[in-house]
Amino acid sequence: MNNEKMIIIGAGAAGLVAAIGCARARYNVLLLEQNSKIGKKILVSGNGKCNIDNKYISANRFHGQNPNFIKEVLKGHDFDVIEKFFTSIGLKLIEGKEGKMFPMSLQASSVVELLEYEAKRVGVETVCECLVTSVEKEGDRFTVKTSQGDKSATKLILASGSPAAPHLGGSDSGYAFSTKMGHTLIPSHPSLVQLCSEESWVKMCAGVKIAGNAKLYANGEYIIEKKGDLLFTNYGISGLAILDLSREVSTRMANYEYCELHLDLMPELSKEKLTNLLLNSIQKESTKPIALLLQGLLNKKLIHIILEQSKCTSKTEGNLNRKEVGKLVYTIKNLKLGINDTKGFQGAEVATGGIDTSEVDPQTMESKLVSNLYFAGEILDVDGDRGGFNFHFAWVSGLRISEALEKNSKA
Repeated sequence: MNNEKMIIIGAGAAGLVAAIGCARARYNVLLLEQNSKIGKKILVSGNGKCNIDNKYISANRFHGQNPNFIKEVLKGHDFDVIEKFFTSIGLKLIEGKEGKMFPMSLQASSVVELLEYEAKRVGVETVCECLVTSVEKEGDRFTVKTSQGDKSATKLILASGSPAAPHLGGSDSGYAFSTKMGHTLIPSHPSLVQLCSEESWVKMCAGVKIAGNAKLYANGEYIIEKKGDLLFTNYGISGLAILDLSREVSTRMANYEYCELHLDLMPELSKEKLTNLLLNSIQKESTKPIALLLQGLLNKKLIHIILEQSKCTSKTEGNLNRKEVGKLVYTIKNLKLGINDTKGFQGAEVATGGIDTSEVDPQTMESKLVSNLYFAGEILDVDGDRGGFNFHFAWVSGLRISEALEKNSKA
């Protein structure tokens, strides 16, 4: 074994893969984890099934202030490279919807246990319940002060994640260690997170889940739209479509922009088709209340706010004319919901921002400012879309480090 000692802070996705790769490259690896068990975020991902990656990797599914860095890191490291790694530890993968990849067992525990076994097999020393309190570099050695004593090594990998999901161990400690050594921090905000609203009507609709479309407007300007589940809650709104546009909401609210959602409750029908559907169903002599008419199309809880926002003055089906129908159709396809906050890092799956990637070599993940200091995973200013992309960056960044070190050792 290589006598050179390496410390990795964080036994999440990036830290585990980096540890295994570096140990395979004959480094003496010490892996430090503050939680009582490794891979805590992995265990809860994909509702316990672990959406481990995505088959269709593209740089435009990742975000950060330095897109060229992302492209360079991903170059030559598509899904096939990650699949090869997991095959090497005995994990078989299957494909779900939208290219989402899962362990064949559909159990996140399979992923963690196989990673843990491989780490032990190749000689990684893992220490859990080890809280790192400070990191310093003197000469060519790093001193890592922890709750279990001081540790020392010539190489250090920071894979300590972001502030997202603190209940799973998320923290900004890695940011503090990095900035103390001279690195720049890009401000961090919650992403893949639920949104909050002060509007009273959402509470009355709590529990309603529909397949819809959400458009985001900031200060009145159209920004982005996402299609998928919309789930109304006591605090506001969630669902896959909301998680997908939450990154934009977080960053814009941080700049004090007013955010409003326009919700299409029936995206499968065009404005024209929905208009004709309503017009053709109207019976001119009917005294059926409008609310009851709409119950044939929509969840009962949503009808009050649709009538209120549409300003429809007709009370019964027989009184509806084309103009009134037009008001109803517009509101059904543009229900407005003001957003005043997100559920914060506590509810977020990932965080935007992180260590400025212009200060990191994309080929090796080594700091350009501090020799033998490396970064992997979410600590960096890179975050991905929902669907396995954040895991992909974590796996790839961890592999990049071990590949570079192995290449250097052979040079």
